[in-house]
Amino acid sequence: MAPRRRRRRPWYRTRAYRLARTALLAIVLVTVVRCGGHDGPGAGRDESDGARPAARPMPPPRPLPRSRPTSLRIPSLGVDAPVIGVRLDRGRQLETPPVDKPKLIGWYQGGATPGESGLAVAVGHRDTRTGPAVFAALAQVKPGKRIEARRVDGRTAVYTVDRVKVYDKAGFPDKEVYGPTRRPELRVITCGGLFSRRTGYTSNVVVFAHLTATE
Repeated sequence: MAPRRRRRRPWYRTRAYRLARTALLAIVLVTVVRCGGHDGPGAGRDESDGARPAARPMPPPRPLPRSRPTSLRIPSLGVDAPVIGVRLDRGRQLETPPVDKPKLIGWYQGGATPGESGLAVAVGHRDTRTGPAVFAALAQVKPGKRIEARRVDGRTAVYTVDRVKVYDKAGFPDKEVYGPTRRPELRVITCGGLFSRRTGYTSNVVVFAHLTATE
């Protein structure tokens, strides 16, 4: 009877193969951990690496020369109305447009014109006996929204809303609303609060805005 030959183990079952395979798995495991942790490529960099750098703030526009306004537009409220000049009455109170013309906006002639350095003031009715007026929704305008004032010279002063405040008429802060300013700013004013047939509205809505562009 011929002696049985000892069969050789397949190469993939040898001890050398097992050791090599174990070493290979260790290398793969270390590589995966490093790529997903703080020691992989890009370690030590901010998470924002690769993102576009933050845009630099645009410089303020140059003020415009004096030119009276022709219309005022607040796109977010659907307001686009003609403007007339108003002054202070005998009691040093700011006049308003005629009650029988509720869609008109008044621009204080003693202040700055649209885009001019200093404070510009616009005023309009909230409502009249005939129904809602031009500034019926003024209190709803949001910070960041545009107000566009067109001028006789064809230019447009674009303001951006900073904030909206409601002040009781009995304690109206004249200095805060009408105080001097170096940059071109705008105040848009209408009535607010509660209404009484005898005394009218109890408050004023004031929109504060500043010039951000000229067109």
